[in-house]
Amino acid sequence: MNSPKPAGTSAHAPDNTDPGPTSAEDTASGTRSPRIIRSASDIHSVLAEFGSQGTKTKAVIILALGGIFMDAYDFSSLAFGITAIKEQFGLSGFMTGLVNASIMVGAVIGALFGGYLVDRFGRYKLFMADMVFFVVAAIGCAVAPNEWVLIIFRFVMGIGVGLDLPVAMAFLAEFSKLKGKGNRSQRVNAWSPAWYIATGIGYLVVLIIFISLPYDQHAILWRLVVGFGAVPALVVLLVRRRYLAESPEWLANQGDLRAAVDVMRSHHNLDVRLADVAGGTRTSTADDADGAKPETTNLAGQTGDSPGTGPSAQSLRALKRGGKWSGFAELFAPQYRVRTIVALCVSVFSTFGYNAVAYGTPLIITTLFHQTPLVTIIASLVINLGFGAIGGLLGMSIVNRFGTRRITLVGFVIQAVALALLAIVGIPTGALVLVSVAMLAAFVFAQAGGPGANLMNYATLSYPTRLRGIGIGFNQSVLRAFSIVSLIMFPILAGSMGTGVFWVVACAPLAGAIAVGIVKWDPTAKNVEEENGMPNI
Repeated sequence: MNSPKPAGTSAHAPDNTDPGPTSAEDTASGTRSPRIIRSASDIHSVLAEFGSQGTKTKAVIILALGGIFMDAYDFSSLAFGITAIKEQFGLSGFMTGLVNASIMVGAVIGALFGGYLVDRFGRYKLFMADMVFFVVAAIGCAVAPNEWVLIIFRFVMGIGVGLDLPVAMAFLAEFSKLKGKGNRSQRVNAWSPAWYIATGIGYLVVLIIFISLPYDQHAILWRLVVGFGAVPALVVLLVRRRYLAESPEWLANQGDLRAAVDVMRSHHNLDVRLADVAGGTRTSTADDADGAKPETTNLAGQTGDSPGTGPSAQSLRALKRGGKWSGFAELFAPQYRVRTIVALCVSVFSTFGYNAVAYGTPLIITTLFHQTPLVTIIASLVINLGFGAIGGLLGMSIVNRFGTRRITLVGFVIQAVALALLAIVGIPTGALVLVSVAMLAAFVFAQAGGPGANLMNYATLSYPTRLRGIGIGFNQSVLRAFSIVSLIMFPILAGSMGTGVFWVVACAPLAGAIAVGIVKWDPTAKNVEEENGMPNI
């Protein structure tokens, strides 16, 4: 006889009945039986093997990428308008860099605390909160009366970006299987084409408004483009409320196996069932999702796991939960130290060059290449939406075959060569303009498919669930700190060195290639949940 379902469980919650056979085939009926879940390790194993399936999974992946889309749009929406802002507010080279870098300062803080919060309170709550920052910041930037108000709201926008990246990457990884089509490496890499598509759409919006506005109103172009960012943010925020659910891997690490099984059935479309506790039941409360210790009742008074039973109080207490400040120190423990260092090298060196080239593309084409605003918009659009998106999609398709490390190394080499050629060409004239733009395109193409895409693979897939948010957040906070330096320094160096600045920028991918060449760690298809304390490098 079936026992009644516990109050408060969803319609998809498994009945608390005899688990039956755990083999793939039910010997009595010849039909497949549910996979029985007895521990957090079982959750991780099932998800590593099967991942998530069905339409709700696709919605979660799209929404996670929607957050990345907003990150990219907000980062790049001011790139074209920075020249107009400089003239409108009478900014010096330093203040121009400060306007650019203010979003990075916010992102440093948002990522640092966001990584901790996403491991402490879960992926869902942080995912729902960050869009509020985007909406408020986009509107505030659009109506900013002076540079200081603009800087403040760009800072707020950066906090939203910093919060979003750890949670979006965690969702992409934890709703995916370890190997095969749609695996974790591919889905995490999907952030790259999403980023460049968003950047390209940003320039498309610029182009449409540029053509539509009378020439004497072009001074407000940047305000309209930045303000438009609030629209998709509101849409994503509303849709997220309907389709998102908490990550079952995070729930399992909190000890709330019942909630994890519920999500696996309702959102992952997996046939799983929670094992009974011998002689009693296991209950979970809403507080479990907030990191509180789950309550386990064992009427038989057992303190250990028995064959065929669910998790005991002892095994639940033994779980290593995330969301602790000590997690930052653990990133540099012997097991993770090398991974953390190489992940930082890939992130810092790839982003330094990207900030200079991609964010600086309008400045490069207008100021260094002496081209018109319309040529600048079209070239930026083609470089990002064409070469960036295509490079990102290519990187996704080949990461399983060649691995994260090899693709990253090749990408760094291509970038260093492209920047060296830009420095050699100098100020282009005639056909050399096409050569210089092609080198910018080659740089972005290599970034999108190589180090720019794989920096998230290194930061996301090098750590288990309990450290994933902190690992991503720490990586992103350091990355953004170096981005601040590059965004402030590039306009200054470009103003004093001209195209010679590309020699300086070329040092970044060169250093990245050396670091990746030395360190052999590759996170592709590595099951970091099952390392049992032993480094896998």
